[in-house]
Amino acid sequence: MLKHADTLDRLKKIQGQIGGIIRMVEDGSYCIDIVNQISAVRGGLDKVTLMVLEKHLKSCVSSAIKEDHPDAVIEELMGTIQRYIK
Repeated sequence: MLKHADTLDRLKKIQGQIGGIIRMVEDGSYCIDIVNQISAVRGGLDKVTLMVLEKHLKSCVSSAIKEDHPDAVIEELMGTIQRYIK
């Protein structure tokens, strides 16, 4: 199962990447290089999102199904996914 530390490690890496992007902008780096770094951050955030959703599915959604009341948690999850892909 996904560990809390794994999520934090990835978020800290993304935080460092964002700091790098800020420095690039401050230094007047080449625009395409900045966009490429932004793309890398977005990819990292997508990965973290999938990690958190996996944990949610394996814990909260699984529990709701076992307790025979999945509708509310599935509806909540679908709303979250819809907002995410918007």
